[in-house]
Amino acid sequence: MQIQTGIITISDRASRGLYDDLGGPALKEAALGYGWLVLDEALVPDEKADIQRAIRSQAAKGCQLILTTGGTGVALRDVTPEAVREIAIRELPGFGEVMRMESLKITRNAILSRCLAAVVDRSLVVCLPGKPRGAVECLGFVAPAIPHCVEVIQEVPTSC
Repeated sequence: MQIQTGIITISDRASRGLYDDLGGPALKEAALGYGWLVLDEALVPDEKADIQRAIRSQAAKGCQLILTTGGTGVALRDVTPEAVREIAIRELPGFGEVMRMESLKITRNAILSRCLAAVVDRSLVVCLPGKPRGAVECLGFVAPAIPHCVEVIQEVPTSC
């Protein structure tokens, strides 16, 4: 199944042009490596309304999977989990649990991560760390579950 994917970078500084967005391009490369089709990319500041608008826009464009990078830490400006939870139909806690468990094998600071996944409209939204390497690693930990999850959300008929 070729998954139609959207990527959203959430960063105050990158959205103001103070530095280059590295997370979005890293996730795009990873998504293409999984054979997914990247339909849309966005760069928004750490503001709930902007994050929610970008997610809804990508869902409306047909993105079955939306990957976000940034805003999942403990800084006061990190509001991605709150923004997503406000518009989610349901949260899928296993994604965040696996990302944290596997990341703890790499860095003890993974315990601070607030990565998560949720269903918004009929799209799977996976919220990943802001550091490009961490985002790609965390995506790799959960990528095997994504195709089946997207099929179920999209109500794709499956054989037995």
